[in-house]
Amino acid sequence: MTEDTANWGPRGGDPENACPVAPVVDIVFSRWTTPILWALHEYGRQRFVELERRIATITPKVLTQRLRQLERDGLVVRTYYPEVPPRVEYEISELGRSLAPLFAALSEWSVHLPDVERARAAYDARD
Repeated sequence: MTEDTANWGPRGGDPENACPVAPVVDIVFSRWTTPILWALHEYGRQRFVELERRIATITPKVLTQRLRQLERDGLVVRTYYPEVPPRVEYEISELGRSLAPLFAALSEWSVHLPDVERARAAYDARD
């Protein structure tokens, strides 16, 4: 076992701790989180409608739910401006920005997507 993989094994037999990255995956890679964080990182502070336009396939209800969860998790900051009409803006937090190296690594790994497609085609051709 290498130093890099030493922490990958089960911890104390508790199934919840069997994979230490599972909680990170649940937070960061739940449906719609990645496109929202990417849009906020790429384009900066935005209003709800701007985010809704950038992520065209998300419903307003789901966008609201995901933004609330991301705010709760500390990855997004919501700023309310008490003016007429009221204005709300969202931006990625410092904690959210700390995910940039993770997303960069995943982006680099995306060069392997053609390999995945070839593997899928080969698998499907076996039947």
